[in-house]
Amino acid sequence: MTTTPTERVEEQHEPQLVRVLGPRLLLLFIVGDILGAGIYAVTGDIAGEVGGLAWLPFLVAFTVATLTAFAYLELVTKYPQAAGAALYAHKAFGIHFVTFLVAFTVVCSGITSASTSSNLLAANLLVGFGVQDGEPGSTLTLVVALSFMVLLAALNLRGVGESVRFNVVLTAVELTALLIVVLIGFWVMTQEGADLGRIVVFENASDRSMFAATTVATAIAFFAMVGFEDSVNMVEETKDPERIFPRTMLTGLGIAVVLYMLVAVSVVMVLPIGEIQGFEGETGILIEVVRAGLPGLPVGDVFPFLTVFAVANTALINMLMASRLVYGLARQDVLPRALGRVLPGRRTPWTAIAFTTLLALGLLTWVTLNAESSVVGALSGTTGLLLLIVFAIVNVACLVLRRDTSTRGTFRAPTALPAVAAVLCLFLAGPWARDPEDWIQYRIAVVLLGIGVVLWALTWLANRGLRAQRTGFREPDQMAE
Repeated sequence: MTTTPTERVEEQHEPQLVRVLGPRLLLLFIVGDILGAGIYAVTGDIAGEVGGLAWLPFLVAFTVATLTAFAYLELVTKYPQAAGAALYAHKAFGIHFVTFLVAFTVVCSGITSASTSSNLLAANLLVGFGVQDGEPGSTLTLVVALSFMVLLAALNLRGVGESVRFNVVLTAVELTALLIVVLIGFWVMTQEGADLGRIVVFENASDRSMFAATTVATAIAFFAMVGFEDSVNMVEETKDPERIFPRTMLTGLGIAVVLYMLVAVSVVMVLPIGEIQGFEGETGILIEVVRAGLPGLPVGDVFPFLTVFAVANTALINMLMASRLVYGLARQDVLPRALGRVLPGRRTPWTAIAFTTLLALGLLTWVTLNAESSVVGALSGTTGLLLLIVFAIVNVACLVLRRDTSTRGTFRAPTALPAVAAVLCLFLAGPWARDPEDWIQYRIAVVLLGIGVVLWALTWLANRGLRAQRTGFREPDQMAE
């Protein structure tokens, strides 16, 4: 498929994205995205499944994520373009519609993750102001969450440079918040005596076996380990990505899992197991740890606001990623061209930002009004489900693309790792890794992907009827220029 001279001239004059991310900003980008909403959203649910072993699902989820990260690193150094998983699927399988589905699945995962973060932010903000108990499914929480999504869109329109620099501030705040929890845990241990046996006590209210409970808890915890894959979609806004990405991505994952495990241990050491399990489906467990560990100090009143900044970071980065990928799909004529327009002054994809924001607003409203289980659980679980499927495809693509000798990257994963990672990802995506009330995650995923398929079909009709061209990726290497 070829472009017309007019289209090539238009693309040459269209404002392009700019490289602004060095190694430090990229590391903060990855760490900030991973550390954000996950630990606040899922710790209570994880403890409800495995009791004192709350740190274990984080470790298992980290292992699966790291195995997949090796595949991403091999592919991003071999094909350093911003399309990420979609590009790898296209090069491996060569089926345009499959490429589109992978790309739109990544978009949906960013939107569900940002929606989760917005709900958490709203709940914690209301707790901080003492307005209500911060129930994520309430009407007031929904209004605050929707307002925050609009604010994110405005910040996103300012540009990736401003957004990522704002991410530096938010990452510093969220690191501070988690370190407070960790220090409180160690303070309680030194003052009251450390019963380390508590962190190896397995308890499950539904009488699941330890393996089954850990499987469910790991699927929940996986939401807390996602984020590193977002950086791949920012590769064309990164300086010298072939050299920077491997070390930065693995360092970010390592920092995240160490902090998560320390936070989980602190929670178990400060609160009784029964009280921890009482937070299943709730989001304020870290706030309770701070208040219980330092009952006489005002830090408990400040902590909800620190949580707000931490959660905002995750939402910002995910909406950045989603809008950039929609922009790339529109530029390739597999989504409507209107979604590929860029602000001349700010050089940001404004129509893609508007589209992803509207999708997030609709999703937040629909899930809040219709979810039978926890709103946060439904949204965070859908994020994990979508990304587990994408990760399985990326791992398979990594093995398939070993046959492509036309280009060589600077990093090569051991052959067994992508194969093992693909199997583990598919296993964690299955219904056996979720409670029946959480199967709404599959419904959410189908609805979101259905919207993408409808847009693809409309674009296909426009391409055939108005432009007399096929619908497919003209230049998949430049899917997000």
